[in-house]
Amino acid sequence: MDVWPVLFRVVKMTDISFYHLERSPLESALPKLLEKTLSAGKRALVLASSEARVEALAETLWSYGADAWLPHGTAKDGFPDQQPVWISVSDDNINDATFLFLTDGATSITVPDYERCFELFDGNEPQLVADARDRWKAYKEEGHTLAYWQQTPSGGWTRKV
Repeated sequence: MDVWPVLFRVVKMTDISFYHLERSPLESALPKLLEKTLSAGKRALVLASSEARVEALAETLWSYGADAWLPHGTAKDGFPDQQPVWISVSDDNINDATFLFLTDGATSITVPDYERCFELFDGNEPQLVADARDRWKAYKEEGHTLAYWQQTPSGGWTRKV
C-alpha cells in the first residue's frame, strides 16, 4: 500500500465567521450578507432548520427591499445548478456553492468543503448562543480560521477579538 497520498493529504481549512444577531433578525441580516456574496462572484448554500423556514427565507429574499432582489431557489423551485443562492434543509451542495450559511441552529458536516462559512445566530435565544459557543470550540480544535462579528447599535457589524 502506498502511504504517500495519506501522509501528504492537504487538509483544507475554512474561514468561519460567527454573526451574533442582537439588534435585527435574520431576515434583515441575511439578505445583506448574500448581496455581498453575489457581488464577490460567489454562490451560497443557506441551511435552515425546517422546510417552513426555507420557504419563509425564500419569501424574505423576494421582498426584503423595494429595489432589491436576490436570485435564489429552493427544492420547490428546482434547477439548483442555475441558482446562485440555494436555500435548503439538506446539507447537499447541489448548486456548487463556495459559501455556506448556517441559520436557526442548522449544522453541517461539510463545513471543510467550503471556502467560507457564516454562522448566524440569534443572541436573544440562550440555547442558540450556547450552541454557537460549542461550535466555535469545535471549529477551533479542527484548526479553522474563526472570526466573531457583533451587531452595532446602527445594525452594522464590528469584529470582536
